[in-house]
Amino acid sequence: MEGFVIKNALVYDGTGTAPVRATVGVKNSKVSFVSESFVNNGLHSIDAENMALAPGFIDVHSHSDFSIFNYPDAKSKLLQGVTTEVNGNCGFSASPILNDAKTQMEKEFTSCGIETRWESRAQYTSSLAEFPIGLNIATLTGHGNIRGSVMGYENRKPTGDDLNQMADALKEQINLGCRGMSTGLIYLPGAFSDSTEIIEIIKRSGLKNIIYASHMRSEGDKLLESIEETLEVGRQTGVKVQISHLKTSGKRNWHKIGDVIKAIRQASADGIRVTCDRYPYSASQTSLDAVLPSWIYEGGDEAELQRLRDKQYILRLKEELAHIVSDLSYWDSVMVSTVKSDKNKYMEGKTIGELCRIKQEKPLDFTVALLIEEQLKVDAIYFSLSEDNLREILQLPNCMVGSDSSLKSMDSTGGGKPHPRGFGSFPRYIRKYVLDEALMPLETGIRKITATPAETFNLNGRGIIREGAYADLVIFSVSDIKDCATYEAPHTPPSGIRYVFVNGQMAVNEGVFTGTKAGMIL
Repeated sequence: MEGFVIKNALVYDGTGTAPVRATVGVKNSKVSFVSESFVNNGLHSIDAENMALAPGFIDVHSHSDFSIFNYPDAKSKLLQGVTTEVNGNCGFSASPILNDAKTQMEKEFTSCGIETRWESRAQYTSSLAEFPIGLNIATLTGHGNIRGSVMGYENRKPTGDDLNQMADALKEQINLGCRGMSTGLIYLPGAFSDSTEIIEIIKRSGLKNIIYASHMRSEGDKLLESIEETLEVGRQTGVKVQISHLKTSGKRNWHKIGDVIKAIRQASADGIRVTCDRYPYSASQTSLDAVLPSWIYEGGDEAELQRLRDKQYILRLKEELAHIVSDLSYWDSVMVSTVKSDKNKYMEGKTIGELCRIKQEKPLDFTVALLIEEQLKVDAIYFSLSEDNLREILQLPNCMVGSDSSLKSMDSTGGGKPHPRGFGSFPRYIRKYVLDEALMPLETGIRKITATPAETFNLNGRGIIREGAYADLVIFSVSDIKDCATYEAPHTPPSGIRYVFVNGQMAVNEGVFTGTKAGMIL
């Protein structure tokens, strides 16, 4: 479709200003004009009467680094109106992959059926450029990749030479197009680092106009300390700080939200460029072994499995996790989402507490046995978050929406019962929190998923509707937009998304995926 117009739309341009009734022209990959008085000159037209037109939504927290090879059509995101996603979050990215990191990352290649092996970002983007993709991809580089490539997976402090090598690796990644660096401080090997290491890597790189996105060391019992640790990186280095999936995890920590918001506001007042993201659900998802202390991960997956088979280490686990070992109410909030083996597929969608009652086993013993049997390949959904706190977080001026999900199969061939956020985050955010609960005007809600992400991650020409901007666009029905995915039936597309355009090409037509792949590597 070389040139066309969208007429009669209520245009939300992404800036947060009030919408206007206008006609928007598209030619090639760009917006060619925006006019409140345009008369069609024979171009193909799409009538958006009674619908809203907005910039394509930007998912600032995604994990499709490898799954894009499985699902290059990006259907699970496009049907939500997402036209751009930011990958490389939580300290985990597709590059660099050097030395010991090759062994640890091999499971990602094999699980996604990727035959090519790469080491650098240049090789990764070259592999990705071999086939068309459905949406635009921007990336962060993972501190876990950098540390694993330089230091391996040992629990030790870096030497000066280690820090220089990691700083050089960061510079190389940024020069090749990454937007910044992420950390995953509860995951291997990021859990072995401290704030001094992170600060030194950034300082020695000499980089300023990048973003530091952190899955913090704690989102629960040590939440306030972790907030301060994250903000200190911005204070010491001058880079932008993004708090990933900001939350107060565990009911005993819900009361901390006031202090969290106070700390963020004070940091902003002090000149720290701080933003955050959040998915619009009150349950999280990560690996099941995330319930275990960080020392269990040292040395990589094989070393972790050896410890889980060792009775002495199990005794140590029971001592350190005494507060939850026998608390079935805690384990009733942990649902098995995905397992690797066919034998245990029946567990998907059931809580650990429920399974322990069926099997008459103790929760920690059951969890350890399951992790061993599944070779650690168990994902879980944790129902431990406050709905009221979620509302407060979403209303923060610089809070954006991130699904915290990779691209998924829409027909459940990917297996398991993944978190519904991978299929409904953006329609849910608009329907439930912006429209029904009226937490903010629709123009503000749209700004938070368009222009604000584009500005934060330096996505020039995206997230806005104006002449010369890229024609990443979504047309939706304000009355019909909503999420339909549930924890029981996650692979369910949303409703109300009528049209989606990526770089001027139609990816969704009357709510139906077209198969067009017009995405770019940004």
